[in-house]
Amino acid sequence: MTTRDEPHTLGRWLADRAAASADAIAVDDRGVTISYGALHARIARLTARLRSAGYGPGDRVCTVSGNSIDHIVAFLACAAAGIAFVPLSWRLTPGELADLLVRSSPALVLYEDEYGTLAADAVRAVAADGGTLRAPLVELGATGVEAHVRRAAARREPRAVRDDDVALVIHTSGSESAAKGVMLTHANCFWNNLALAGVAQLTSRDVVLCVLPQFHVAAWNVQPLLAWAVGATVVLERSFQSARVLQLIADRGVTAMMAVPTQYRLLADDPGFAASDLSSLRLAQVGGSTISHELADAWAARGVGLVQGYGLTEAGPNVLSTIPDQRATALRPYPHVDVLVADPETTLPLDDEATGELWVRGPSVFAGYLGDPDATARAMRGEWLRTGDLVHRDSDGGFHVVDRLKDIYISGGENVAPAEVERALCRHPLVEAAAVVGVPDPVWGERGVAFVVLRAGTAASDDELYAHARRHLAAYKLPVRIERVDELPLSGIGKLARARLRDRATRDAGFVKEGAAASEGEGNGRS
Repeated sequence: MTTRDEPHTLGRWLADRAAASADAIAVDDRGVTISYGALHARIARLTARLRSAGYGPGDRVCTVSGNSIDHIVAFLACAAAGIAFVPLSWRLTPGELADLLVRSSPALVLYEDEYGTLAADAVRAVAADGGTLRAPLVELGATGVEAHVRRAAARREPRAVRDDDVALVIHTSGSESAAKGVMLTHANCFWNNLALAGVAQLTSRDVVLCVLPQFHVAAWNVQPLLAWAVGATVVLERSFQSARVLQLIADRGVTAMMAVPTQYRLLADDPGFAASDLSSLRLAQVGGSTISHELADAWAARGVGLVQGYGLTEAGPNVLSTIPDQRATALRPYPHVDVLVADPETTLPLDDEATGELWVRGPSVFAGYLGDPDATARAMRGEWLRTGDLVHRDSDGGFHVVDRLKDIYISGGENVAPAEVERALCRHPLVEAAAVVGVPDPVWGERGVAFVVLRAGTAASDDELYAHARRHLAAYKLPVRIERVDELPLSGIGKLARARLRDRATRDAGFVKEGAAASEGEGNGRS
């Protein structure tokens, strides 16, 4: 079998494009550019070295890296060799990163020099917790792993890459537990990008700005991979600075970008926004959470219509989108994506105009959670993926996201699982119980508010509790406010009544969340 028998494998995309337009610029990494031909040559060399060293299908390679050409080379070389690529967040603490390393069980760990200390500390944390990590720790880049690949501890028998081989493992937070590894196959990524092409319609003349970190699925599957398939140029940013992004749009002639609402808010609030040259920007996609009408109007006033999308990592992520160049706010399914609205309690499909849980089906739906078949079974109903999100389907068949049935909230485009923050707070010796809810925030979309019950007869200051939380949680997971309470409210069936806490936190923050009480009753089994 050859790779041509499996036409959806990602390893072919760059090779085919390099053959068609070798001299075109594939990536602009902070002013350092690389052509399709040169990029393919680096990918091919690393692919050959990985195979020669005994790595192949069934292996996983974890990375700790910012957005870079080196990181792209590693991803596409792994794809060409049939190795699952597992980009891990550099925003995590060494302890959090160590947990993901153990659960990912990589054959190789690659790091960028800037995050070398973090990666090494995480490896040491694995050992300190009594774990073992047999994977070599190797630096990325032309003078690192691309020059020499350490021999695999367990050699894989070489074979052709298949469509159902896992290409990407992206860790995403769930409301019930710590982050889970979402496995996306080559076919998942292919169909996801084919669906995106029905809305984004990129060409070789486009210049795509990538501002999301590459441990997010959207940093690959919302514009960049499609851009490389059609021969466009991808401009990489490592951190988000609004003034610099506005300057990049003008200087590089950026035609397409995808960002989260927080980033579009920061851009619109930048003092230079009104005078910035945005004339080249024709496609500005939004994901992560819903944007306000005020923010959409601010961009529309500059001649840029924001294209709102809905998705989740488990779906590749693209599920629903508004239509570019139309003022309609209703979301429609992407091509090759089937959706239905189901009653959250009975799980029966709802017809016509209805409000219920969104289910998704199609070839871009994930292959399961890494090492967690029980969680995979809970997420699926036959061939349908249960999103855990509440939507309203209007009389015209358009969709509107109402609320999340899950407890997860999204801060600055990052998923935060309340359960994970609660566990960290409860590790403090004076904390008896904790509950965390997300509240609206005009910049970050949502921020966490923690309600803490201290052990009887004890006292702990805010500074003490925050210092404790910082030792165990990434900065974006830290609650914006900690409130002490005598007890946590319970529902009639003895579950935590998050709705009451969310209402209190939202009211105290000066926001009114419409429909909150209606969408999360105390006696409906969801709390």
